[in-house]
Amino acid sequence: MYNEGARRDGETSIDGFAPSKIRNFAKKLTFVPAGCGYRERLETASSTRLTFLYLDPTVLRSDGETDYAARVHFEDVVVWETAAKLKSAIENGQAKKIFYLSALSSVLAIELSRSDDSASRDAAPIRGGLACWQKRAVVGYIEEHLGEQICLGTLAQLARLSQHHFCRAFKKSFGVPPHQYHVQRRIEQAKLLLADRSIPITDIGFALGYCQTSSFSVAFRKTTGWTPSEYRREFK
Repeated sequence: MYNEGARRDGETSIDGFAPSKIRNFAKKLTFVPAGCGYRERLETASSTRLTFLYLDPTVLRSDGETDYAARVHFEDVVVWETAAKLKSAIENGQAKKIFYLSALSSVLAIELSRSDDSASRDAAPIRGGLACWQKRAVVGYIEEHLGEQICLGTLAQLARLSQHHFCRAFKKSFGVPPHQYHVQRRIEQAKLLLADRSIPITDIGFALGYCQTSSFSVAFRKTTGWTPSEYRREFK
C-alpha cells in the first residue's frame, strides 16, 4: 500500500511483468504473488510512506481455483479500504483478535480476486460496460453508503447514464445487477463485524440498513448459507 509519496527516479518490478516507473504512486497498490521476485527502487521526491501486508497463500487459495496474477500500481477503492482496516487493526494492537484479522484477510482475498478479474477491464473496458472512472465513482459511493438504501437513479447520475443503460453496463462490468452488488458488499462487511463478539447481531443488522434482525438473517443466509449466529459461533 503506497499511503503517500512520489519519486524522481526508480522503478517497481515483479518477475515476468513489465516494470512500472510511475512517478506519483500515492494511494496505489501492488500485489506480489507468492514465489515471485519483487524489486522496488525509489529516489523519492516527497515524503513517502508504504505499508507491506503479508497474506498466507493458503488464505488466497482457499477456494482451490483462483490463481492471482501480479499487479503493479493499480487502484481499487474496495481493496484499499479493506487493506487499510487490516493495517489499522494491526497498528492499534488488535493482533490478539485473531479471528477478526482472519476475517479481514479472507475478505481481502475475495476482493483481490475480483480486482484481478477486472484488471483487463480497467485497461480496456468490456464493450458495453462502465468506463474506469464510472466504476470508481459508483463503487466509491456504494462503499460510503453500505448501510443505506441506494437509489438506482443516483448511481446512474454518477455514471452520467440513463438508468436503463447504467443497469446494463453495470452488470457487464461486475457480473451482477447494482442491487445484488450492494447486498454482497453489505454481507462482506457483516462478516467483519460478526468477528467482533462485543457487537450485538441486532446492531450489525441495523448498521447495515436492515430494519429487522430477521431480514438481516435471511439476507446473510441467502448469501453465505449460514445464519449470522451460526457464522459467529465459528469464531469461538
